[in-house]
Amino acid sequence: MSAVRRLRLIDTDEPTPTASPAVRVAIATGDRRTLDAHFGSARCFVVYDVTAQGWTAVETVTFDLVSDQQGRHAAEGDDRIGPKIDALAGCHLLFCVAIGGPSAARVVAAKIHPVKLPPQPIEAVLERTRAMLAGAPPPWLRKVLAGAGIGGATNAGGPAGKPSFVDD
Repeated sequence: MSAVRRLRLIDTDEPTPTASPAVRVAIATGDRRTLDAHFGSARCFVVYDVTAQGWTAVETVTFDLVSDQQGRHAAEGDDRIGPKIDALAGCHLLFCVAIGGPSAARVVAAKIHPVKLPPQPIEAVLERTRAMLAGAPPPWLRKVLAGAGIGGATNAGGPAGKPSFVDD
């Protein structure tokens, strides 16, 4: 069985209501500063709540047993993916460098939308997500928001200059 450790941040201040939608994102990382890990081999996921105004760190989830970068397990038969999906319950988006087809299908079945991106600072991923929420979210993000019951994404920024995860 895979050991899972969670570090949650508890804010004792009164929560401030937000007028914009918030999405919970998980980012696969090895150093907690960079999106740099394959889903199956990620030892750590940092989780943030992102709104049009900014983001807040929610928790860090770490795992002892993971797959190698090629998806091979140290001991065949051990489920390395199920505990990760269970630990990310409540997240809307999952950012990783790569994810295999069977794992992606299981993530999607858990109502988490996987997004593959090249390695980059976590802050850059969060800023792009924030900018999309502040402007005109692309159709795939509107679908995620609607499926999560968040809704309320508006076209405040208009179509011009809308951010995207697709690099030019």
